[in-house]
Amino acid sequence: MKRTAFLALALLLVALTVVSCGGGTAGKSITVGSKEFTEQIILGKMMKFMLEDAGWTVDDKTGLGGTMICREALESGDIDVYMEYTGTGLLVHLGHEDPITDPQVCYETVRDEDLSENGIVWFEPSLFDNTYTLMMRQADADSLGIESISDLADYINASPGELTFASGAEFQERADGLPGVEAMYGFEFGDANVVQMDVGLTYNALYEGDVDVAMGFATDGRIAGFDLVNLQDDMQFFPVYNVAPTLKQSFVNQYPEVEGILDDIAPLLDTVTMQGLNYEVDIEHEDADDVAREWLVDVGLLEE
Repeated sequence: MKRTAFLALALLLVALTVVSCGGGTAGKSITVGSKEFTEQIILGKMMKFMLEDAGWTVDDKTGLGGTMICREALESGDIDVYMEYTGTGLLVHLGHEDPITDPQVCYETVRDEDLSENGIVWFEPSLFDNTYTLMMRQADADSLGIESISDLADYINASPGELTFASGAEFQERADGLPGVEAMYGFEFGDANVVQMDVGLTYNALYEGDVDVAMGFATDGRIAGFDLVNLQDDMQFFPVYNVAPTLKQSFVNQYPEVEGILDDIAPLLDTVTMQGLNYEVDIEHEDADDVAREWLVDVGLLEE
């Protein structure tokens, strides 16, 4: 009896030693962050659930703040991972002046430069591209025969002053925003026809008929919810914004297995899928946690 008790105690001590030394996933913790808007919160929740399912303790800091807040938190170690967009990495974090419109070239450029210059690792990117977009109401686009930005340019040049445009302040000034797209496609709305507003209000302004065209982001759920349509960027002006998990190299070196846990998420997310997930939260008012978990179950990454 004493021998049995001794063996049980010995096994317990061995188990505790393994845990304290980091064996398996026991004792491993990670802080997941995200930016503050719907799409980012959904993506952050997906990473949270995948990591928890793999046995990690997750500190949930989704909805942390804007681009620079999340990046600085990553660099300082306040968070360990968040999803970032390749176009943002290229233009903001790496300081490139010229956008790259080829998704693979942009991803590889950002992946390689951010690692070598800043020690930031980029995992596998998404299929969806949450780039800037010019939108119209589907019914208006159909009636006017406008499917692409080239079609829009032709219409505006033939009927100057007829269409009004809703724009965020930054988009109205940026070289990769309205001035650039007008220059490449050879048209101009004119100052009197541009209505400046918060980016989040452009969708409602277009839906309610206050303007005829609006800028937005390609995967926003309100596009489908409000029966809007993205005009095809047929000359490929706008930068690409595929998303991928970003982490410090030191963290990945310590826990290389985290790549295998997170790399399955982004490559399954195309534009229609991400737009639909955003729609469930923004239009149907479902909880982001539920939407993220249900999608992971649906695609077979999590069990019920």
